[in-house]
Amino acid sequence: MLRLEKQLDNLSNAFNWVAAGAILIMMALTCADVVLRLFRHPIPGTYEIVGLMGTVGVSFALAYTTAKKGHIAVEFLTSRMPKKAQAIVAAAGELFSVLLFGIIVWQSALYALDLKRTGEVSLTIEMPVYPFVFSITIGCLLVCLILAADLYKSLKRIKG
Repeated sequence: MLRLEKQLDNLSNAFNWVAAGAILIMMALTCADVVLRLFRHPIPGTYEIVGLMGTVGVSFALAYTTAKKGHIAVEFLTSRMPKKAQAIVAAAGELFSVLLFGIIVWQSALYALDLKRTGEVSLTIEMPVYPFVFSITIGCLLVCLILAADLYKSLKRIKG
């Protein structure tokens, strides 16, 4: 299990770098567009590209944040519980999260395949949209795997 956790951690780190690159592209493109607007030559499709890059940035950073336990957790009540009860609450939350992200993976994959089948493109620059929806699928799949590994650890803590 330790080897799998290490691989998931490495993969989430790589995804985080891709997310950082997407955010860098968003920032550079926005700045360039603002400057070029001063000379009346805006970059066509900036709004679309920034929005599409935002899907990559958010969905790929989600896995890293999940792996590093960077989400907000209110432990006011659970911190006062016995260790076994804390593990049960954690396992229940992780199970619910795995199910939720599993549904997101499934539905976003179906949506991306539908967008690909219909040939949906962005309005201004006519860029295909489905690869960006697949990025949501891939990012959430990694989150699902990380949560499943956490669930496994919580179940082991419950057993003993």
